[in-house]
Amino acid sequence: MRLARLRRIRKMLKKRQSGLTVVLENIYDPYNAEAVFRSCDAFGVQDVHVIKAQRGRRVRGAIRNTTSGSARKWLCLHYYDCPEVCLEKLKAQGYQLVATVASDEAETTLYESDLYSRPIALLLGNEHAGLTTEVINLSDMRLTIPMNGLVQSLNLSVTASIILYEATRQRKAAGTLKALPQLHQRQLFRDIIERVK
Repeated sequence: MRLARLRRIRKMLKKRQSGLTVVLENIYDPYNAEAVFRSCDAFGVQDVHVIKAQRGRRVRGAIRNTTSGSARKWLCLHYYDCPEVCLEKLKAQGYQLVATVASDEAETTLYESDLYSRPIALLLGNEHAGLTTEVINLSDMRLTIPMNGLVQSLNLSVTASIILYEATRQRKAAGTLKALPQLHQRQLFRDIIERVK
């Protein structure tokens, strides 16, 4: 691998955020997942947690295959068959679980929410039904993006991008935007180099 690319990978890892992760539940279209992965990479989110689609493992495999040549290789993807296992693990690590929901289910809006003072796990549901009731009930916060038009929902990847942008903006403004620990960066560097050989 060329020295210039190694330097770019190190530079990228220095800009990864600590305390911000994304959870995808029941995503049917691997191209939507890929678009979310690209947003995660752009906003410095290193870890993405994928809870399998209810229809089975077909899409889970498709996500792996579809993204192997692009954003996926720069991220750490964690796969789960059971929502409780994923969410309990994140709670144990200190993450606040933030569910994206329709306006009538929300406790707060994106602009009123605190996305800077605690580690955040952003929960995103599938393209048709959103998050399951089970996952929403396990969340700590129910958040919506206010909609001013007749259409009352956004594309999955657009939703992810808007919220990741706002979380990053809030963290920069509050001085709580932190990089990953140096030891973690070094481990990720070794893992990525091995993966993209």
